[in-house]
Amino acid sequence: MGQKKSLAELGLTAQGGRRADVTGIAVDSRDVKEGFLFAGLPGTRVHGGEFIQYALRMGAAAVLTDAEGARIAHEVLADSDAALIVAEDPRQTLAYAAALWFGAQPEVMVAITGTNGKTSVASFTCQIWEALHLDAVNLGTTGVEGAYSAPLAHTTPEPITLHRLLAECDAAGVTHAAMEASSHGLAQRRLDGVRLAAAGFTNFTQDHLDYHASFDEYFAAKSGLFSRVLPEDGVAVINIDDPRGPEMAAIATDRGQDLITVGRSPGADLQLQAQRFDATGQEVRFSWEDRIHQLRLNLIGGFQAENVLLAAGLAIGAGADPGRVFESLSQMKTVRGRMQLAATRENGAAVFVDYAHTPDAVATALKALRPHVMGRLVAIVGAGGDRDTAKRPLMGQAAADNADLVIVTDDNPRSEDPASIRAAVMQGCHDATEVGDRAEAILRGVDCLGPGDALLVLGKGHETGQTIGDCILPFDDSEQASVAVAALDGGMA
Repeated sequence: MGQKKSLAELGLTAQGGRRADVTGIAVDSRDVKEGFLFAGLPGTRVHGGEFIQYALRMGAAAVLTDAEGARIAHEVLADSDAALIVAEDPRQTLAYAAALWFGAQPEVMVAITGTNGKTSVASFTCQIWEALHLDAVNLGTTGVEGAYSAPLAHTTPEPITLHRLLAECDAAGVTHAAMEASSHGLAQRRLDGVRLAAAGFTNFTQDHLDYHASFDEYFAAKSGLFSRVLPEDGVAVINIDDPRGPEMAAIATDRGQDLITVGRSPGADLQLQAQRFDATGQEVRFSWEDRIHQLRLNLIGGFQAENVLLAAGLAIGAGADPGRVFESLSQMKTVRGRMQLAATRENGAAVFVDYAHTPDAVATALKALRPHVMGRLVAIVGAGGDRDTAKRPLMGQAAADNADLVIVTDDNPRSEDPASIRAAVMQGCHDATEVGDRAEAILRGVDCLGPGDALLVLGKGHETGQTIGDCILPFDDSEQASVAVAALDGGMA
C-alpha cells in the first residue's frame, strides 16, 4: 500500500509515550510485515497474546493487546523496541484504528441486526437506492453485491477486512451501503469504527446459543448496534411487532436517536395494514404520516412485506425522499435462494426454491407459501449428511404437516450413506415419495403440478453444488427446476 501512519493518527497511545510509524495492520501474525501493527486479541480458545512473539519476529513495529496479552508476552516485549498499546477493550480499539488506517467508507451507511431477515433487508435497501439512481452495495451473507462486488467469509467481517472493503467501495464510487450486523460481529466490536446514518432491527428468536451464554446475552449483543454503534444523531428503524421491539426502541430513544417504527401494530410509523396474496406475489397496503399507500410486491411470503417496509424505513432514515422510496418498492426482487420463483409451467403452476434446512425453517417457508397457492402445495425435502441427525425426522414431519404432497430426496449427503439419511427423513412423513436422485425428484415434482399448484424445493437455496463424499458436483435447484419445466412443457423455461 506504501502508506505510513503514526500511532497518534490511528488514535493510539503507546506505553511510555513510545512512537512508531505503522505500515499496515494485522490480526494474524502470519500476515505481519515490517512496520506493521499487530493486534493480539483475546479469543475463545487461545489468546492472541500467544502470537505476539511471532509478530515481533516478522518485524511488527507496534503491538495492540489487553493486560492479559501483555502479561503473556511480557518477556519478548521487554526485549523489543516495538511500541506497546494496552487497551481495556482491544477489539473496539482495533475497529477504530482500522477505520482511521483505511480512512474512507461510503458516504451513507446503514446496518441491520436481528435473528432473521438481515440479508433480505440489506438487499432491499440496496435495491431501493439503486432505483433512486444511487451507487449502492449491500454487504453480508451473500458477499458484497451491487455497484461493487467481492466475496465475504463472514456475515460481518473483522474490522481490517471490513474497512478495506469499505475503502474499496468508496474508491469505486459507491456512495450508499447497507450491511448486516451479526450478533458475533457486534459482540466482537467489528462495526464500532463504521459511521452509520441509520440502523434496523428485524426480530429476535432463539439462535447462536452455542456462542452466547444466554438469551439475554444474545439480545445484549444485538442491542449494541443501538446502544453503542449507531451515533446519537442516527435513526433507529425498529420492527415494533417483535416482542423485544419495544425494548430495542427504548434503548434507541434513551440514546436520543430518532425512531421509525415498522409493523402491523397501531401507531407504527410505517404501518402494514393489509395484504392480499396471489400466485406470484402480494398486494400490500400501508400508511406513512397519515397517508395510505397501496402497491404490488412480486415477493412470496407475508414476512417479505415486513422486510421491505423495514428497508424503506432505513432508506428514509438515511435521507431518501419517502415518496420516491415508496415508488421503488414494486421493483424489489427476492434474494437468490430465498422464496425464489425459479420457474413457471405453461399451466401457471409455479416452482420456488428456498434454503430452509431446519424443521422450523421448513415449516415457516411452507406456511408462508400457502396463501399464494390455490391448488396443491408440493414440497421436496432432504437433510444434509454429517450434521444434526435428530432433526431429520422432524424435517420430514414439518414438510408433511404443511404440504399436500412430499418428495424426500438427497440434500448434501457428504460422507454418509444417502439412503440412511432419506430413511430418517421418511420417519417423519410416511406417505412421502422417496426419490434419491435430486434432479429426478425435481422433475417428478414439476411433473405432478396442475393449474394453481406450487412446488417448493427446500434445503439448498442459492447453493450451486451438491456435496457427495469428497466431491462437490455442480447442482443448482433453480436451474434444475427451469430444465424440468422446459423438458415437460416442450420449450424454454
